[in-house]
Amino acid sequence: MAILGEIIKGVIGLKDTLTPEANPIEEQKRVLIHLLEKAEATAFGKHYKFSTLLKSQETLKDFSKTIPYFDYDKINNEWWSRLHNGEENITWPGIPDYYALSSGTTGKTSKKIPVTNDMMTAIRDAGIAQVAALANFDLPAEFFEKGILMLGSSTDLTKKDQHLEGEISGISASNIPFWFRSYYKPGEEISQIEDWDERVQKISDQAKNWDIGALSGIPSWIELMLEKVIKDHHLKHIHEIWPNLHVYTSGGVAFGPYKKSFNALLGKPITVIDTYLASEGFIAFQTRPDTAAMKLATNNGIYFEFIPFEPKYIKSDGSLTDDAPSLNLSEVEINQDYALVISTVSGAWRYLIGDTIEFTDVERAEIKITGRTKFFLNTVGSQLSVQKLDAAVNHLESIFDTIIPEYTLSAKRFENDFYHSWYLGCDASLDEEKVVEALDAYLKEANKNYKVARSKALKGVKVSLISPSVFQEWNESHKKKGGQVKMERVMGEEKFKEWEAFVRKN
Repeated sequence: MAILGEIIKGVIGLKDTLTPEANPIEEQKRVLIHLLEKAEATAFGKHYKFSTLLKSQETLKDFSKTIPYFDYDKINNEWWSRLHNGEENITWPGIPDYYALSSGTTGKTSKKIPVTNDMMTAIRDAGIAQVAALANFDLPAEFFEKGILMLGSSTDLTKKDQHLEGEISGISASNIPFWFRSYYKPGEEISQIEDWDERVQKISDQAKNWDIGALSGIPSWIELMLEKVIKDHHLKHIHEIWPNLHVYTSGGVAFGPYKKSFNALLGKPITVIDTYLASEGFIAFQTRPDTAAMKLATNNGIYFEFIPFEPKYIKSDGSLTDDAPSLNLSEVEINQDYALVISTVSGAWRYLIGDTIEFTDVERAEIKITGRTKFFLNTVGSQLSVQKLDAAVNHLESIFDTIIPEYTLSAKRFENDFYHSWYLGCDASLDEEKVVEALDAYLKEANKNYKVARSKALKGVKVSLISPSVFQEWNESHKKKGGQVKMERVMGEEKFKEWEAFVRKN
C-alpha cells in the first residue's frame, strides 16, 4: 500500500476542502489595487498618477482610460530600457532579479522580460495551487510518490550585472521549493546542461532508474524525448519503462494537434492537464477533469484585461489600435475571442501578451487559448484563428487515419490569385488532392467567413506534405532546441518565403 501517497493525497484533498470558494471578480479588484499601491512611487507610477487612481471610485475603468496599451517593444523602449542602464524603481520597486529571455515564435532577437522576486513568489504559489487541484482528478495514491520529469530550458542561468538571465522554464526550475526536489527529475545536474540533445541523452541513460509519474513540457519536445527513450531502450511504448506514468502537463501551446502522435507513444491512457506559463507569468491552469479549460490565476499578482479580438482593433503586426476597448472580468462573455492584456508584479502594465483566449465559463474564470494575435489569418477576410486551424488538422487526422503533429501556412499569391498554402508534417503517403478537398470542405463548413472569402478573393487551398522532422530542423536553425520553442502556425509573406526555401533545401 502506498502509505506516503495516501497521506499526501489526503493532505491535498483536505487543503482543497478547506479552501474557501473564490470570487474571481473580487480577487481581480484586489490584485489591481495591490499593484497600484506597490508601484505608486515608481517612475511609471508617478508618471501615470497611480496615487490619483487609488482615490478613484472607479479605479478599474480609470486605470484603463489613463494608461495606454503596451507591447514588448513599446514598454521596453520607453521604460524597461532604463533598467538596462542601471536605473531602479522604474515600473516596479527595485530592480529585477531575473530576466526571462523569450524569442517566442518569431525567431528574432530574444526579448528580455523582467522577472521580480514578487513574480517568482506568484509562480510558486500558482504551482502549489495547481498541485492542490490534483485532488479533483481520479489519481491513484501511489502517483503522489512518483517522480515528475520536467523538460524545459537549461537551469544554468547566465549572470549579467546584478541579475540572472534564462528562459522562464529554466528560471522556474532553478527556484523549485526544497520539499519538491526529491520528486523533481531530471535533477539539478542534468537540468543545467545547455545542449538539448546532450540533456535528452542523459535523461535516456537514467530513464531505467526513475519511476516517473508525471511529465511536464512543450508537447513537441516531450515527444522527441519520449521517442529517444523508447528507441534507446528498445521499447514498444514509454509505459514499458515508466509503468506508473499517469499525468502529462502541457504548457503554452494547444495540445490538440499533438494528441494523436503523443498517444501513439503510450501504452495506456494518461491524464492530460493544461497549464499556461508564459515568460510574463503563470497565467492559468486546469483545475478539474471534466473540462480542458484552464482557470485564470485571478489572485496571484496578475490583473487581466480582455480586448475583443476583431479585425478593426488589431493592426497588421498583431498590436492593438489605440481605441480598442478593454473589458474586465465582470464584462466578458463566453464564445468570444479576446486578446489578453496583463499588468503584473514584474512591472508589466497593460501589456499585450500576444495570445488570444476564449472563456468557456465566466463564473469560474475558465479559458482556453485560441491562438496568437500575429497568427490570425485574415489576409482575404477568412478570419481563421489558430484554434480553427488546429481543428481542421485534427479533422484530417481523423478522416485519413494518420498523424499530423506539425503544420504551418500562409496566404500566398499565385500569379493574380490568393491561396492558403499549407505545409503539413506527415510521414504517411496521402493523395494531396484529396487532402486539399477535405481541408477546404471542412473549413467552409466550420467557418462562415472562410466560406465567404472562398467565393471572392480566396481561390483555394494548396497543400504540401513533408516530414515532421523538417519542422524540428527549422526550429533548431532559428532558436535553441527544446525549452519554450514553439512552431509558428501562420507566417507572413517574407517569413514564408524563407520557410519555403528551407523546405526545398532540406
